[in-house]
Amino acid sequence: MSLLLLRLVLAPALVVGVSLAARRWGATAGGVLTALPVVNGPVLLVIALDHGTAFGSRAATASLLGLLSLAAFVVAHAAAARRLPPLLALAAGWAGFGVATAALSPTHVPVGAAYALVLAGAALAWGAVGRIAGGAAAPPVGPPPRGDLPVRAAAAAILVLALTLAAGALGPHLSGLLAPFPVAASVLLGFTHAQRGATEAAVMGRGLLVGFLGFGAFNALVALELVPLGVAGAFALAAGVSVAVQALVLGARIVGRVRENAAPCPSPASRGS
Repeated sequence: MSLLLLRLVLAPALVVGVSLAARRWGATAGGVLTALPVVNGPVLLVIALDHGTAFGSRAATASLLGLLSLAAFVVAHAAAARRLPPLLALAAGWAGFGVATAALSPTHVPVGAAYALVLAGAALAWGAVGRIAGGAAAPPVGPPPRGDLPVRAAAAAILVLALTLAAGALGPHLSGLLAPFPVAASVLLGFTHAQRGATEAAVMGRGLLVGFLGFGAFNALVALELVPLGVAGAFALAAGVSVAVQALVLGARIVGRVRENAAPCPSPASRGS
């Protein structure tokens, strides 16, 4: 029950915060923030508290590997969003996540190898999404609908409830693989697709993949330090490093966006030269 309540608070809060950040700093920044371990972090925390640090460490390693399934979700959603309406595109993304999870289920690798695989997979997925969305023009959009943020928060809460009720008793490996299920990402990409088009959703998805640098570091540090440091020490270290990495990535994006907006537009004469 404590896990459910925590996720019911944190997941909608993340969705609302990221939605506001994306409107302020762009879809890429929103995607990076979506990769904060606000949803899967509490899952690993409760697993470690309920089953011990050794069990939690194995779950965190599997959760790190499970980011490859999240990358598969982003690619499948981007491909489907070009041709399908938002709900069907989400279904295609979830199918991609499920297929990847099934393929990864028998896979057990050390933490370092898992992190390397995740970064390589994120880079490949980032390029794939760019090719999928390349050349597509974003449609003109107006202001978001009234009541948009509460609806997004409610959708995140419903997803959390559905996943928690369906979870059942799982071992550490499968629990970890399923921990990165795209709760917040589903809501954010789905609403972005519906309101701003497939291209903007793909941009947010690429931002999420960039955020794997910090997201993966969180899972890797929990896996490595849970036994020697204990629950409090490992999660504090992992959360601090993850937030610091994401802040650096986000800061670089914001600075780049400010410079883009501040750059003078070329004059008609210079464009013709």
